Amino acid sequence: MTTDVAPLDRSSSFYVAGHRGLAGGAVWRHLEAAGFTNLVGRTSSELDLRERDDVFEFFAQVQPRYVVVAAARVGGILANSTMPVEFLSDNVRIQTNVLDAAHAHGVERLLFLGSSCIYPRLAEQPIKESSLLTGSLEPTNDAYAIAKIAGVMHVQAMRREYGHRWISAMPTNLYGPGDNYDQDSSHVLAALIRRFDEAVRSGAPTVTNWGSGSPRREFLHVDDLASAVLHIMQTYDDPSPINIGTGTDLTVRELSDLVAAVSGYTGAVEWDTTKPDGTPRKLLDGSRLAELGWQPQIGLEEGLRQSIDWYVAHRPTAGPTG
Repeated sequence: MTTDVAPLDRSSSFYVAGHRGLAGGAVWRHLEAAGFTNLVGRTSSELDLRERDDVFEFFAQVQPRYVVVAAARVGGILANSTMPVEFLSDNVRIQTNVLDAAHAHGVERLLFLGSSCIYPRLAEQPIKESSLLTGSLEPTNDAYAIAKIAGVMHVQAMRREYGHRWISAMPTNLYGPGDNYDQDSSHVLAALIRRFDEAVRSGAPTVTNWGSGSPRREFLHVDDLASAVLHIMQTYDDPSPINIGTGTDLTVRELSDLVAAVSGYTGAVEWDTTKPDGTPRKLLDGSRLAELGWQPQIGLEEGLRQSIDWYVAHRPTAGPTG
């Protein structure tokens, strides 16, 4: 694992692809706080990253020195399982266009942000980076996972063929300010926050959650992700992706109980076992990142309270971001 990487120049042009999303927004805030003065971002309405010519024209104009690729079509288990074509096609086009344009315009440092779903469904726990491509994927999000795997391979190919010092990082499940709370496309934690908040406000006597509640999941606050991204860009230079996680997990049922308690919900909770559970367990091995000197700082209960407060303050607009 190579770590001889120079600190990033705070005055150089730094493009955050997807800067209005959950992950990209947190990266943007962290870079601003860290003193970066030349940040560049475009909303999806200003620049459609699926349009190759537009992406190349943008890179020609901006000439970024650094890039974080946080732009992606993302969604929960319902969206992934019902729209696999869109998740595969859109993400492959987004990341291919950005990576190729970054190569064409000499981007010095680039971090591609993947997802823990790239790992096999039944990978040994906690999941090491070496588990990639060693087994079958989770069927409910295999199209999205394949797209992200293609991004990892694209970065590795750029390193091998052109010598770019580009890297990939694989975060665990993310949550925090700016999350998507849309009822059809949100991830599990955001879905639970919305569900329990609506139940509290309506006085509903019961809440019904998807699946059995038995799968185990790990959750990382996006502000911790953002600090990890900058730390990795300044300390890590290796073809292998590097995991970003907390090292702890809990069952979805335990998570539901925690969200209910913090939300103030006191009614009954039922489980619809006709709905899919997804991967049985997904806990990342974060030892390689720990060796680089990074540790998460925000505990789940603290982060959950922040997330609920943010959702309550942004209910009317807490849907997909662009």
